Amino acid sequence: MKTRRWLTTALFAALLGTTLLGLGKPAAAAGPYKDEYKLSTVLGEAFPWGWGAKRWAELVDEKTQGRIKIKVYPGASLVSGDQTKEFTALRQGVIDMAVGSTINWSPQVKELNLFALPFLMPDQRALEALTQGRVGKKLFDTLAERDVVPLAWGENGFREISNSKHPIHTPKDLVGLKIRVVGSPLFLATFNALGANPTQMSWADALPAMATGAVDGQENPLAVFNAAKLHTVGQKYLTLWGYVADPLIFAVNKTVWNSWTPQDRQLVLEAAQQAAREEIARARAGITAEDDSLLKEIAANGVEIVHLTPAERDAFRQATAGVYKEWADKIGADLVKQAEEDIGKR
Repeated sequence: MKTRRWLTTALFAALLGTTLLGLGKPAAAAGPYKDEYKLSTVLGEAFPWGWGAKRWAELVDEKTQGRIKIKVYPGASLVSGDQTKEFTALRQGVIDMAVGSTINWSPQVKELNLFALPFLMPDQRALEALTQGRVGKKLFDTLAERDVVPLAWGENGFREISNSKHPIHTPKDLVGLKIRVVGSPLFLATFNALGANPTQMSWADALPAMATGAVDGQENPLAVFNAAKLHTVGQKYLTLWGYVADPLIFAVNKTVWNSWTPQDRQLVLEAAQQAAREEIARARAGITAEDDSLLKEIAANGVEIVHLTPAERDAFRQATAGVYKEWADKIGADLVKQAEEDIGKR
């Protein structure tokens, strides 16, 4: 906890002193405030992700005494449902704010593919070692160079795989299965390496596709699986393999950020950090060794849950090792090496 508090303080201090983010400008430099700021997110408030966006909006309204009013637009509706276009829209000012997924932003920011390297992070502590350490700071610096002001890390969770055909224990069990994936080349490469048939589509299109059998399966965090009631669209077999994690980023368009007074920027930052902490707690609820209530709820809906042995999980890691190596070079060998070192020290 002391390390996290130190990192939060350090992040704030860095933001406070960075003219790139506009925090060093005097209050007189602030521009006119909008009547309403548009905040984009992919999932609605029934999911931890969407709940976190709504919570951020509430806290900003409260802390700024109504000077900054935010409306949340779920379903990536500000980009016609295409979540992979969200970062570009945020950067261009079509969107004012966002709680976005590193997966969805990775087509525009290649370094964010780090979290989608198959089997890089074995557990939550490994994820925290990245987001709350020097890797997380580097990634925030990278976003700041692209006219986006990142304020806090949230979590969508580790992504597990489900399907309507049979239990998945080995890479062979994935051969030929049509698996819905987001529009990321790295995800396509990973599932192709496993012999699956990855099918790229938005989340809005995924549910009817599963219901009709147009696709056999999907991969998402457990909180998403449960909230979306995927057991009702044929997803009867769920394997816990935690092959990648899906961090979220609370961010603001740079021009919008610079239009606010330094005092209001600080309040928006504090609100983002608080909302992120609360969102992470929701995303992790019921899926730990101490509290597995969410897993029990999923199983009670008739879903067969497979817990891989270390040897079984390692077989998937070996099957995707080539993808890992190829994409580590694309992401940046130094960044990946740093991530591996920090995970090793956790």
